[in-house]
Amino acid sequence: MDDLQRDIERVARDSGFSGVVRVDVADEVVVARAHGLARRDLEVPNTVDTRFGIASGTKGVTALTVMSLVEAGILALDTPARALLGDDLPLVPDDVTVGHLLAHRSGIGDYVDEDAIGDITAFLLPVPVAELTETADYLRVLEGHPAVAPAGERFAYCNSGYVVLALLAERATGRPFRELVHERVCVPAGMATAAFLRTDELPGDAAVGYLSSDGLRTNVLHLPVRGSGDGGLYATVADVHALWAAVDAGDVVAPATLEQMVRPHGHDASGTPYGLGFWLAPEGAARRLEGADAGVSFLSVHDPSHRVTWTVVSNATAGAWAVARHLRGTSIGR
Repeated sequence: MDDLQRDIERVARDSGFSGVVRVDVADEVVVARAHGLARRDLEVPNTVDTRFGIASGTKGVTALTVMSLVEAGILALDTPARALLGDDLPLVPDDVTVGHLLAHRSGIGDYVDEDAIGDITAFLLPVPVAELTETADYLRVLEGHPAVAPAGERFAYCNSGYVVLALLAERATGRPFRELVHERVCVPAGMATAAFLRTDELPGDAAVGYLSSDGLRTNVLHLPVRGSGDGGLYATVADVHALWAAVDAGDVVAPATLEQMVRPHGHDASGTPYGLGFWLAPEGAARRLEGADAGVSFLSVHDPSHRVTWTVVSNATAGAWAVARHLRGTSIGR
């Protein structure tokens, strides 16, 4: 493992990595290293306890929250979205269900069309991001996007679908989504510091997101000021490891529910399978959470069959990928 750590240090140095990398094998933390600055203007260094935005890594947490509501009988996989949307979002077809949304098989239009964006740092939302603080606020950006496919026909990754899931969870329970996440996932998983932080008032232990590998331009004008079901959770690498461990132990959802979530429900254009909230390995038991946004890059891979977990997170748009590519090429990453 000394060679692994030495190689990671080299790749981190050569790529200008700003963030944290952690590798766990069995019950041992074999790598836990922080690099770069959480606040460039004040030269505040990242630490292994720094909280980072995990972008779409949040979708796995959203899926676990929703599936816990399914277990409780509050929602069902065949619950039609329309039953809770009422007159809102009329372009969401009446036959779209919770299950379709979880599996990215709803066919609804996406407010962030990742295939059409190009440079993520050039993308701006059509409403002031400071006005997006509660899930209901997202109705303004979710509306007006026609369906792209019939419900259930095919896999089409959709950020809108996971915001709709958060909205359905709120309406079914009468509770704010971030409270549901805290109570149903973060607390039982022991994710002590994970939270939906506001980007315009980040606490001192949270990393500011930067658009490039150098410079002071932050992502505060590019992301909703507080995230919801499709992204925006902040967490430490310890929080992420605790999530994987708790999910395996059945502390968040029952084993039978987890089995549903890590079974392929569709494949992207490259053939990579997707479950309910988790990307899956084409072979074996490994599953992953991944996020990429302006000022955020995140990848966490968990292989319960080999008892290996590794996480790379960065507070720069593409900052995590060099280290992540290196780990994927090692015996730990395969």
